[in-house]
Amino acid sequence: MQSIKKPLLGLVSIFFIAGASMANAQVRVTEVAPWASGNAPYASDWFELTNFGSSAVSIAGWKMDDSSASFASAVALAGITSIAAGESVIFAEKSVSASFLSTWFGTASPSLQFGTYVGSGVGLSTDGDAVNIYNASGVLQASVSFGVADGSTPYQSFDNRAGLDNTTISQLSVAGVNGAFVALNDASEIGSPGSIAAVPEPTNIAMLLAGLGLMGVIVRKRAV
Repeated sequence: MQSIKKPLLGLVSIFFIAGASMANAQVRVTEVAPWASGNAPYASDWFELTNFGSSAVSIAGWKMDDSSASFASAVALAGITSIAAGESVIFAEKSVSASFLSTWFGTASPSLQFGTYVGSGVGLSTDGDAVNIYNASGVLQASVSFGVADGSTPYQSFDNRAGLDNTTISQLSVAGVNGAFVALNDASEIGSPGSIAAVPEPTNIAMLLAGLGLMGVIVRKRAV
């Protein structure tokens, strides 16, 4: 039995560490509408951030930049300080929350956090651009780039429900797919603002249980 104990203790440590790491919050850019400033009633581009982690994450002091990918040129994300596990929030280039919510949801607006980013040089281009998100220390937290935006009605947002990071996204939102729908008060817009319904990552306990199951198999094999 002594020869089994040490490997088991090592595996326990590994699974505790892995569980703690995977439980950390992960914020991703899950939707982008670079055409909205010129083609939406609220006249403001917007993007969506989703917390795929299992715990809330503070975004106090976080900033965004476009394809220049420079923290020095980044502008503050204002109006939202924390994103709950599994929550999706919207950031628009202007303070247009009332018009945005009315356009997409009418009077039955959901409980959706809405923030802004304001500054020169960070407008999202319909010819192709990017969204780069930095924490208060200037460390890149999420990044996507995209090509030419949808240029004909209905205008479809870029859909990144999968939470892909450091990559180019090209999938356009389709009504009925990944929670996307036609804006209630503007039939020329299709997207899924705030409705990504992200599934949190496994918690430490779930990871530990999986690890214990694996260790049980190892013990049985050694005992044979």
